[in-house]
Amino acid sequence: MSRSDTVQSTGTPTVTTEHFGTVGDTDVHRFVLTNPGGITVRVLDLGGVIQSIDAPDREGERANVVLGFSDLAGYVANNAPDAGRVFFGALIGRYANRIANATFSLDGEEYRVDANENGKCLHGGSAGFDTHVWQAAPFSDSDGAGVVLTHVSPDGDQGFPGRVAVAVTYRLDARNRLSISYRAETDAPTVLNLTNHTYWNLAGEGAGDVHDHLLTIRAGSFCAVDDALIPKGDPVPVGGTPFDFREATTIGARIAAPDPQLQLAHGYDHNWVLDEAGSLSFAARVHDPGSGRTLTVSTTEPGLQFYSGNFLSDALTGPSGPYQPRAGFALEAQHFPDSPNRPDFPSTVLRPGETYHQETVYEVHLDGH
Repeated sequence: MSRSDTVQSTGTPTVTTEHFGTVGDTDVHRFVLTNPGGITVRVLDLGGVIQSIDAPDREGERANVVLGFSDLAGYVANNAPDAGRVFFGALIGRYANRIANATFSLDGEEYRVDANENGKCLHGGSAGFDTHVWQAAPFSDSDGAGVVLTHVSPDGDQGFPGRVAVAVTYRLDARNRLSISYRAETDAPTVLNLTNHTYWNLAGEGAGDVHDHLLTIRAGSFCAVDDALIPKGDPVPVGGTPFDFREATTIGARIAAPDPQLQLAHGYDHNWVLDEAGSLSFAARVHDPGSGRTLTVSTTEPGLQFYSGNFLSDALTGPSGPYQPRAGFALEAQHFPDSPNRPDFPSTVLRPGETYHQETVYEVHLDGH
């Protein structure tokens, strides 16, 4: 596909393909999904990264509302195993979040997977889905425009069993809804937990911290964690804790009142147990009073990992300059951390003949819209 190829939908949204650079001998492309008068989303086939989302504020001024790097070199450098990866905007797999001791048992066999975070497996290992260039096909239809990304993870990839074929569809519609639909199949029993790791700042990328953002999470319980951020015990009711976001609450107000017993010394990196799962349901809403922008998240997943960007730092430079702690937040729809070692949690086992499927929708809109 050439640098100027454009697919025009029968409705409003369009998708345009651009050459973004090369990794070794492999071309990397950027897919620009545009809803004129609405939002514009830029997606890379490297790691399925959402590089930017431009959205208007209540005055009509546009700004990019997600964190990332301005060029390919930034993503390549951050993908290095020793880079302290932050997964800006990336597709995460084979297993989002953490697996304790980088081991699990399945059907009586123990598997040791890549231990890339202090003896744990984080986000699928040091060469997870976010580090690969995916096959990509742009499309348009009556529902919008987007791109389908496909990748085959071989048996034994990062220690996980089974050959897994994955297809992820990004679709932008005329209502400024960005849907991400995931499907996968395997030829042997395995575990699978996929998500997207976009960092949001609704005031605008580089606008400072997100402490003033108002967060609502539709969840009555969360997973308390140990000092390795592995869930311990049963899910804990949010009532009376800094994890109660059932009513809109500023992110900063909760961080200012940490609870060391609940591992909140630096901010949030926890899984909320959503009140509804299995069908596409409202999960969370975030509102920035200054710009008027609101983000609404709906998902089919049972859990939502809220990460408040605790360890972002000025070692990371985005289009607007160096970042700082809590310059953005992530809302990662997924299954629970360490589920392969927790039979009491919703299962992440995928078997031959089954199809993994999840869908998450991010909608960017203004006050009252």
